[in-house]
Amino acid sequence: MAIREILTVPDPRLKEVSKPVMGPVTDEHRALMDDMLETMYDAPGIGLAAIQIGVPLRIIVMDLAREGEEKAPRYFVNPEIVETVEETKPYEEGCLSVPDIFDEVERPARCRIKYLDYNGNPVDEWAEDLYAVCIQHEMDHLEGTLFIDYLSRLKRQRAIDKVKKAKIRAIREDAN
Repeated sequence: MAIREILTVPDPRLKEVSKPVMGPVTDEHRALMDDMLETMYDAPGIGLAAIQIGVPLRIIVMDLAREGEEKAPRYFVNPEIVETVEETKPYEEGCLSVPDIFDEVERPARCRIKYLDYNGNPVDEWAEDLYAVCIQHEMDHLEGTLFIDYLSRLKRQRAIDKVKKAKIRAIREDAN
């Protein structure tokens, strides 16, 4: 397993639409998911899409266990949302590709998802609460959408500028 670099805005690769995994889930896909999980834990975060580490495949990892709880990793290959409820819920979201920026996004309160798990087994289930928010957020990444795309143009630009400035500051500090 290896920790990979997480892409941050305004990297154009984050706007790419990810391609489906063709054929069965292989050891190569599982190795990618293991790297993604290690990268997500190191960041730290609760979800990560493959495109966030520069791999444009429809793969997501997630772990919603709270601090002090046993890790509970989940793996999603070719996930799709097949149904949502009309009821929406606001939730303050953040993103490893938009570090240190948080804002409220309104999403369906529940959604039904289908995907292949780590071993390639099909899963069909309902997600609600934080699970629903996280899977929708990560699935947006697969379509080239970031949570800041739901914000006003001004808020979105401020978020991108803040991330750029932080990146420049970090480079200068590393040089010293």
